[in-house]
Amino acid sequence: MPRANRYFVPGHLWHITHRCHERNFLLKFAKDRKRWRYWLFEARKRYGLCVLNYIVTSNHIHLLVKDTATAVIPRSLQLIAGRTAQEYNKRKNRKGGFWEDRYHATAIETGEHLARCLVYIDLNMVRANAISHPSQWADSGYQDIQYPLKRYRVIDLHELAKLFNCNSVTDFQQQHRQWVEEALCDEKNSRDYRWSEGVAVGSEEYVDSLKMQLGPRSRYRHKYGTKNAFVLQEEGLSYCVDFTA
Repeated sequence: MPRANRYFVPGHLWHITHRCHERNFLLKFAKDRKRWRYWLFEARKRYGLCVLNYIVTSNHIHLLVKDTATAVIPRSLQLIAGRTAQEYNKRKNRKGGFWEDRYHATAIETGEHLARCLVYIDLNMVRANAISHPSQWADSGYQDIQYPLKRYRVIDLHELAKLFNCNSVTDFQQQHRQWVEEALCDEKNSRDYRWSEGVAVGSEEYVDSLKMQLGPRSRYRHKYGTKNAFVLQEEGLSYCVDFTA
């Protein structure tokens, strides 16, 4: 596979996915998933990472964040991935890579596209037929959104309420539950590669704008979609975001 192309446009919302090495089930035990979440909490506390949603599955993670300042996202991801791998390898007396070479990140437009991405993350384990409702998976942002902890809170509920123009966190939580229940009733609730393999997802105007900001780096990236959602996709190459660019 060709070397990954790097890109980054500051000030966006990012859906990040990171898979375990060779898609092995290195996060199959709850204690390892909880350690990943612990380091996510540490990233928020240390660097101010703005977390909007997440889920930790048995062999990969989804993380939705907002870019708020230079280097916050790369430092956070380095901390989370590095410490999770170190702890696992030490406990298992194991050597070798824990994660795939690089994480992937997709820029997400606010509004309805952000709402769809939120729910897409929530229903990850439902699509895998591991559970019937996101409330049944403990290591997820759905739990943190609907049943926020008094301590060790990870999700920025106030930022979510602000992004969706809700009057309060309670209003957002109610709207979030409604989105999830509607998606569970939708027979089209299936894996959608746009959210985890695209460069950007949103309206045509949003995708065109991001492509323009990429400049010469957008040469091999093409726009697809309908009036409901467009995606900026890269043909035949692996790529990732370099948040330090």
